[in-house]
Amino acid sequence: MSSSSSRSWRRAGAALRGWRSRQWTVAGAGALATAILVGAPTDVVPNPLFGRSVPVQWWNYPALAVTAVLAGIVLSTYVRQPSPSPEPKAKDGGRLGAIGGVLSFFAVGCPVCNKLVLVLLGTSGALSYWAPVQPLLAFLSAGLLAEAALRRLSSQTVCPVTASA
Repeated sequence: MSSSSSRSWRRAGAALRGWRSRQWTVAGAGALATAILVGAPTDVVPNPLFGRSVPVQWWNYPALAVTAVLAGIVLSTYVRQPSPSPEPKAKDGGRLGAIGGVLSFFAVGCPVCNKLVLVLLGTSGALSYWAPVQPLLAFLSAGLLAEAALRRLSSQTVCPVTASA
């Protein structure tokens, strides 16, 4: 199945409408876990363990929220649904979701707290070059997570092909 035919907003919506409380619970728990795992070390979610040298930007909050919701949905697509027929394999989108999640960490993180960025660009380079790129990373991250969710949800409503006797 090609990537263009493996995604459909209609099929994704049908899959979401068919979710039971188990999938929604996992989506909520996954969103909360993502918000903590990305938000705490970047100090977007205030906590006593981590800090940042540069204040949190206004767009970090919606970027973290979108990341958390989409990651929760993607994670929930891995929950097996009870059904009388075998469930199709939903392989599309797994890597996109993982890359999107990692990018979100770099997008909302403190630009001068990232040691790799500091080594490559220095403090002034991190503020002059890295910080302006971070909102673009947030959009890219959200786009990859949305595409992963769309592909994985679309594949949940595809009827499996059975061999005839």
